[in-house]
Amino acid sequence: MASKVTLRQKPISRRRKSLYLDIYPPILNPETGKLSRRSFLGKYIYEKPTSQKEKEHNRETLIFAENARLAKQYTLDRYDLYNEYEKEQLRVKELGQESFIEYFRKLVDKRTGSNHDNWASALHFLEQFAERDIKFADLNVQFLEDFKDYLLNAKSRRSKKTNLAQNTAASYFNKIKASLKHAYKNGILQTDLNARVSSIKEVETRREHLTLEELNKLVKTPFSNDKLKRAALFSALTGLRFSDIKKMTWKELEFIPGQGYFLNFSQKKTKNIETLPISDQTVSLLGEPGNPEDNIFEELEYSDYQNRLFYRWIKEAGISKKITFHCFRHTYATLQLFNHTDIYTVSKMLGHKNLKTTLIYAKIVDEAKREAANKIQLDI
Repeated sequence: MASKVTLRQKPISRRRKSLYLDIYPPILNPETGKLSRRSFLGKYIYEKPTSQKEKEHNRETLIFAENARLAKQYTLDRYDLYNEYEKEQLRVKELGQESFIEYFRKLVDKRTGSNHDNWASALHFLEQFAERDIKFADLNVQFLEDFKDYLLNAKSRRSKKTNLAQNTAASYFNKIKASLKHAYKNGILQTDLNARVSSIKEVETRREHLTLEELNKLVKTPFSNDKLKRAALFSALTGLRFSDIKKMTWKELEFIPGQGYFLNFSQKKTKNIETLPISDQTVSLLGEPGNPEDNIFEELEYSDYQNRLFYRWIKEAGISKKITFHCFRHTYATLQLFNHTDIYTVSKMLGHKNLKTTLIYAKIVDEAKREAANKIQLDI
C-alpha cells in the first residue's frame, strides 16, 4: 500500500508554524536508514498574519507546500514501478534536497566547550555568506571557493573594524571541510568535495612562553586566586590545557611504587586516552586528596575578571610579555626542548596527533639559541 502524504503544521517561535509532510505508513529515511513519518519543508507561515505582507507570504508558502505534498505523493505512488537504478537516482535526488545548514547545525550541537564555540562561529559565517538555506545539491567546488574568499575578507565578530585572522578563517573553513567529509562518508554527498577543495593556508604565529627564571618569579609573586596560580604552574609542569586541568578528578591520579605518579585521563580536545608521568613536585601543587570523583581543582574558573587578575599577577612579577593561561602549555614544551628532551617525547607528552604541531616549538628554541649566540660580541 502506498503511503499517504498530509501537509501539517507545527507551532514554533515568533507566531510562526513550521510546515512538514506527514507520511503514513512511514517510509525509510535514506539519510538515517530508519523509518520516518515527518519530512520538514524548511518553510513556515504566520499563525495570525497581521499585515498584507504576512498574508501574501502565507499564501505563497502554502502553494509551495501543497505542490511539495503532491510531488511527494506522486513519487510514492509510482515508487513500486521504478527499477533499482531509478530508485537509487530518486534517493540521491532526495538527499540533495536535504539542508546542509541543518546538517552542519547538528554537527555543531554534538561539540562541547571551545570546540563547540569554533563550530558555532563557522556556522555563523556560513549563514552570513549564504543568506539562505543551502541544500546539498547547491554545494560544488565554486561555492566552497567563494566561501573561502569570503572568510579571508570577513570582519571579525569581536571587532567590525578588523578582518578575521587568517588562522581563524582557516579553522572555520576546516570545520566546513570536516562536515563535507562526514556527509560523503555517510552517503549523503555523492562527490568527495572535501578532497577537491584545498584548505586555507595557516600562517605561523609566535607562541609566547616563559623562561625558567620567569616561572620562578611567578612562584614567588603572590596571587589573590591561589587555585588559578597553582593550576597555571601545574600546566607549566605538565603541558596540560586549562580544559583538561579543570576536569581532572582524584581517581585519575595514580601512584605506582618504584615508578612514581601518573595521570590517566581523556583529553577533552582530542578525546585521546593519555597516561602522563608527573613529578612529586607537580603533585605537591594539587593540595590534599579528596574523594575519587571530586575535581582536583574544584570550581576552577577563568572569567574576564579572573583574566584581569591573572595579567596583574604577571605584571607584578616583572614580566612584560603578553601571557595567557595557554602560554604555560607553550612554556612546558619549550623548556623541555631547551633541556634536550627529544621532540618525539615532547610530542607524546603534549598529546599531539601530528609531529608538525610540535615542530613549531623547535623553531622557537632555534631562534632563542640564535639570539643567545649573538649576545657575545668581541671588539674585532
